[in-house]
Parts: sequence; C-alpha cells; structure tokens
Amino acid sequence: MPKFHNDSTLPNPTFPGSHVVLDEDYVHLSGLTAADIQGGEAVLGDVAEETRWVMRRIVHILEQVDCRAEDAVRVDVHLTDLDQVEDMDAAYAEFFAAPDYPARTCTESPRLLGGANVEITLVARRPEAQGGD
Repeated sequence: MPKFHNDSTLPNPTFPGSHVVLDEDYVHLSGLTAADIQGGEAVLGDVAEETRWVMRRIVHILEQVDCRAEDAVRVDVHLTDLDQVEDMDAAYAEFFAAPDYPARTCTESPRLLGGANVEITLVARRPEAQGGD
C-alpha cells in the first residue's frame, strides 16, 4: 500500500499531489524547482545554482525516508533552455559518484512554475527493497 507524504520544509503542493510517495520498493519524488524552496527565488536565473538548490533538497527528502542520492534509479530534468544543459550537468554530477549515475531524461520545457529554469523529478530504490542485489 503506498504511503503519501509532504515535506514539512516545503509549502504544501498547490496541485493535487504529494511531494513523496513510498511503495514497497521505491521512493517517488514529485518535480521540484528552486521556486518551491524558501529562499530559492534568490538563485532563479542561474541554472547551476538552481540545480544545486533542488538537488540539496532532494537529498534532504531522501534522507528523511532513509535513502541517499546513490539509491536514485531514474531522474527526469526539465530545463527551460537546453542550451544550458552543460551548466545543469556540471552541478547535477556533484551529487552522484561517477560512473554510477541514475537513468535520466532531460527535456526542454519552455515554462516552469514560479519562473524556475530547472525542475527535477526522481525515483529511488528503497534500501530495504535492495536486498542482496
């Protein structure tokens, strides 16, 4: 049975959804932008800093459910301008140990909520589900 959670450090979603959904095997995180994080508006416009703000909050959320960035198996990144993918990639890579990166999709989304330039969604494998793999 899935468990639905909202992170107490983030505003409640303005959409019909949850920040985090846990099932028996995975942690599913809703898309997150710097505009969703208190103080994040200060970095809007700097793709690398927006990415770091979002990834730091994602790591924090994962820690609350006993996971780490290394448990991520899939990430979706939405950028308002794919010409800035290298800046995003450089910041994003800081949160993983090469060469073990999660599967990823990166798309251009011309308009993100709150004026953000980066939105990241993540799925992580729950440690208790990993067993002896």
